[in-house]
Amino acid sequence: MSNILGNKIGMTQIFADNGNAIPVTVIKVGPCYVTQIKSIKTDGYNSIQIGYQSITKEKLSKPELGHLEKSNILPLKYLKEYQVSNIDDFKLGQVINVQSFKEGEYVDITGDSIGKGFAGNQKRNNFRRGPMTHGSKNHREPGSIGQSSTPARVFPGKRMAGRLGGEQTTVSNLKIFKIDVKENLLIVQGSVPGKPGNLLSIKPTKRV
Repeated sequence: MSNILGNKIGMTQIFADNGNAIPVTVIKVGPCYVTQIKSIKTDGYNSIQIGYQSITKEKLSKPELGHLEKSNILPLKYLKEYQVSNIDDFKLGQVINVQSFKEGEYVDITGDSIGKGFAGNQKRNNFRRGPMTHGSKNHREPGSIGQSSTPARVFPGKRMAGRLGGEQTTVSNLKIFKIDVKENLLIVQGSVPGKPGNLLSIKPTKRV
């Protein structure tokens, strides 16, 4: 099982033999291409760079085109590097697709969570609201945030209102429920970060 990139299609449910409804996420993965191989001898560590999603040459800069043409690979929109233990398992131009995975294996999926804009303490930090009756004017306000004369300041990192979502998030230990080789679909049990169309990075779960 190798690392791969893909796009989230959406969520649905599959019924098991016992009648239970299992929530699953459908992901369109690959095909990805190995665009660069780094070794301990030349770069100090072992890694591979993979590319995903073919595009026209006009949408890439000259350095990006030159990097791909050096390996004789077609223009690709996304490039991502993964550290690997053994580079001998890979070669330039190698295709990585859904066939690299097996049903029942577990993966970690990384992507950008859905951006929700500016949010208050109740939504962002799960704070309780104030009383709604008896003349209370403090319904969703943050309340006092200051200290006494010592230290007379607000400590950094205090939970307050602010920007919510739109951050890189990883969901671990997602079981591969089903694989569709014909359509390059990976169906995993549970939810993954982001909205439909979101770019996802999928890698095997490390077992301790």
